Amino acid sequence: MADFTFAHREEGFDEHIEKSIRGYSSLMEDVISLSRYFVEDNANIVDIGCSTGKNTKAMMEYNKDHSPKAKYIGIEVADGFEQDLKDRTKELNNAGFTNVEFIMKDIRKFQITNANLVTSIFTLQFMPKKDRREVISNIYAGLNTGGAFIFAEKTICKSALVQDMITFNYYDYKRKSFDTEDIMDKERTLRNIMKPLTWKQLEHMISYAGFTTVQPFWRNHSFVGAIALK
Repeated sequence: MADFTFAHREEGFDEHIEKSIRGYSSLMEDVISLSRYFVEDNANIVDIGCSTGKNTKAMMEYNKDHSPKAKYIGIEVADGFEQDLKDRTKELNNAGFTNVEFIMKDIRKFQITNANLVTSIFTLQFMPKKDRREVISNIYAGLNTGGAFIFAEKTICKSALVQDMITFNYYDYKRKSFDTEDIMDKERTLRNIMKPLTWKQLEHMISYAGFTTVQPFWRNHSFVGAIALK
């Protein structure tokens, strides 16, 4: 996981992912809108794989009026985002947001506590199954009763034929923004490090950790966004 770096870093990560995943902006709008049901004063809001901190900032701004004393913690492992997060911290502090902390640390070594909401957007899919199970258990243990885990991951189909259809449709979409060679290079790189599951496998993993409800609210190509309640 720590060895993975996103291509086209010079373009800007946020712009790159919006071009790579159709509907990414609408997914994040849903995530931020759902956050209002869980963000409360004196509780932690943890963003796993926060990258540049853009989505953490959006959640803070969205919930600032009704829960100004909530604490936001962004966790990132990739060294390439360290300067982005320093800049984001300065930006937020200058705007009066001091209840935010960005931590460069492997989530497998971070203990979540007193959290009302944990988000993980296209992050855990890079972990081996064993590590993913442990992290999800850590998330469950660190959530307060009534809290939520909102996540998005790439999934695979049980049917190889359907998977091929969806994959080729996805490539057609990406060709609007990227060269075919770049798409294939990225695919070869991800094949060795991404560990996607079927939705049923993922749902079982989340439920096994103890979550009582696991419900998808967003889908596009092979990508799924869902919410799990404790």
